[in-house]
Amino acid sequence: MRILARMSVFVTRKVFADYPCAHRQWRHQGHCKFIHGYSRSFILEFGCEHLSEEGFGVDFGGFKEVKDWLADQFDHTCLINADDPEMERLQSLHELEIVKLRVLPNVSMENTAKFVFDFVSPWIREKTGGRAWLISVECKENEKNSGVYRP
Repeated sequence: MRILARMSVFVTRKVFADYPCAHRQWRHQGHCKFIHGYSRSFILEFGCEHLSEEGFGVDFGGFKEVKDWLADQFDHTCLINADDPEMERLQSLHELEIVKLRVLPNVSMENTAKFVFDFVSPWIREKTGGRAWLISVECKENEKNSGVYRP
């Protein structure tokens, strides 16, 4: 019988909360096809085998770049799927400064979690010299609903 060695991992979570934004799922047959809003929050889960010299998995004070990026993407924005058939009209509203439009591959909670993961994952590896990595991102649209991306 072969016994697999288990790697010990420290897990650190960082929460970014309350980014008010709107979105729409144009393919939805119900009310989600309309532009509507929530205050999105993100829970980022990091792993590492070895802590930093200070004893940290990740340094909570070092997230300014991520915080600024999240604010640019999700604070008072209108999120639209890249294939939205009303893109031209929505872009004109952006140009008129009626909405702060952000185009994502897909605005579902699951796909938004992947969108954030794809930005933060290479960032944390570079920031820690490969010592820490991103395990998962949870995207919450409210207290009842969320989507998680974990590769």
